[in-house]
Amino acid sequence: MTAPDTHRTYWDTKGVSKTFTHPVNFAWLAKAIKPQARILDYGCGYGRVTSLLYEHGYQDVEGVDFSAPMIERARLTHPELNFRLIEPSALPYADASFDAILLFALLTCVPENEAQRALVGELGRILRPGGVLYISDMLLQTDERNLARYQAHQAKYGVYGIFETDDGAICRHHDQEWLTTLLSNFSRQEFAEISVTTMNGHATRAFQWLARKE
Repeated sequence: MTAPDTHRTYWDTKGVSKTFTHPVNFAWLAKAIKPQARILDYGCGYGRVTSLLYEHGYQDVEGVDFSAPMIERARLTHPELNFRLIEPSALPYADASFDAILLFALLTCVPENEAQRALVGELGRILRPGGVLYISDMLLQTDERNLARYQAHQAKYGVYGIFETDDGAICRHHDQEWLTTLLSNFSRQEFAEISVTTMNGHATRAFQWLARKE
């Protein structure tokens, strides 16, 4: 689950100035966890979602990211919150440490199948039985621009949906069949398709999936 150097370099440089927009469905969370729940915002970036959780009464929340500049921006913007720089290969938490884990626009930044499987497995390790995994990310698109990007990069990466952005990021959009396979050890509690604006300003079909660890 090691992040390739190309991923890290992008998020340490161009990526750190981006703006993210995925909304948090607090009605889902209110039904799934208690206000005192221990929550991990994995891939927190500059701390937007971590801050939203705190503002909505979730006090025991921690944001983690492997990009040092992202964590620095998060700490400067939200000095009252807890942020940690981590390595993706082994999270510094004991088994069953968290009641909820959020992955917001994170899977798109971990494009390879094996890396996604390893990540979900590691997050499952630190999530308590009955805890929830809340994912918000991008679906496969149907417009000509994205179809051309998928086709142009499929041979290089071996997965339909992985592509390179004009400014150098390696990203992935997802089909529901793969997501169902990836989350096969979790039970789906909620699912919705939404529209979001990407970090580069494009309207995009996305999804939100709340899953519970068996």
